[in-house]
Amino acid sequence: MSKKADRDIEKGYSNAEFAAKLRRLADSLETGEKFEIQIAGERVYVPVRATYSVEHERSDSEEEIEFQIKWSHE
Repeated sequence: MSKKADRDIEKGYSNAEFAAKLRRLADSLETGEKFEIQIAGERVYVPVRATYSVEHERSDSEEEIEFQIKWSHE
């Protein structure tokens, strides 16, 4: 298998698009199936073994919440 190029992007979505993606993710979690998502033209397959976390960051001028999904390539 060839190594994929490193990637670090951030893609914005409308409220409706973001809600739809979260609903699909929740459905995948509840049914125990892998989650598939397309981000900036690349399809990403999230395995069932992935781990999930929520991160909150705060500075003087802004706050940020990140929903994180992580897994290793085995």
